Amino acid sequence: MPTRIPKPEDFAHLESSLHISLVYPEVPETTTSILILFHGLGDSEASFAAFARNIKLPGVLAISVRGVSPLPPALLGLPDADADADADPTSPTNHFHWGDDLTLSPTTGDLDPDPGFAQAERLVLGKLIRETLVGACGWETSDMLLFGFGQGGSLALGLSSRLRSSSERVVDVTEAEAAAGTAGTAFKGAVSIGGPLPFSMIPTLSARDKARTPVLVCHGRNSESLDGDAIEILKKEFADVREVRWRKPDDGMPTNREEMLPIMQFFAERLRAW
Repeated sequence: MPTRIPKPEDFAHLESSLHISLVYPEVPETTTSILILFHGLGDSEASFAAFARNIKLPGVLAISVRGVSPLPPALLGLPDADADADADPTSPTNHFHWGDDLTLSPTTGDLDPDPGFAQAERLVLGKLIRETLVGACGWETSDMLLFGFGQGGSLALGLSSRLRSSSERVVDVTEAEAAAGTAGTAFKGAVSIGGPLPFSMIPTLSARDKARTPVLVCHGRNSESLDGDAIEILKKEFADVREVRWRKPDDGMPTNREEMLPIMQFFAERLRAW
């Protein structure tokens, strides 16, 4: 199938299950790659659409995706009316997450970092990527970059892990997906800020090959999510792992040129590849 630039109407069938925001390059006809963005726990697609506009990757169509399930504001320490005293309590939330469930750790009381991502995998990998971008629009997974923060970064790594074997079908597929099932076994690249690879998204085959998607993980010097053990797991499961340890202690989004530079360098390298 000839490759064509996706149009908003190509995603209309997803509206009931997956919300996205499209950011086209200044000249849409110059699109040669696709960047799919996953926000962090409790955020929405709007902030990462703004991030995509700010970095302005040339020739890249950015698709910012909303988490698959709403997150109760109370879990973020916000009032039920979405932190706005005048808000309509029946209005939709602006906070979302990627997990199958909301489970609290019995030891720390924090949300489980690996709540299962089957629903997100089915919708993002199955419907958005395989069925729509590959099956309907003719793109390859090797044309696509993934970028995520926190839980969204874990999803980006997890999808890259799952894609390593096109013969291992891990989601329910439609006819269009089945036709696109041999589209590829690697993305162009994946970036995770502060998000580890979920164990639930590592294939169970004992003789599995390493995932071929090049990955970049960025974290603060005191990161608990991306500690030494988490990096070792990544190196065991991926053939190409780059790690950036920032001077700041936390895993927050980059706030200056020094923190953003390695991400932009990775993007530039991967956009030149293949």
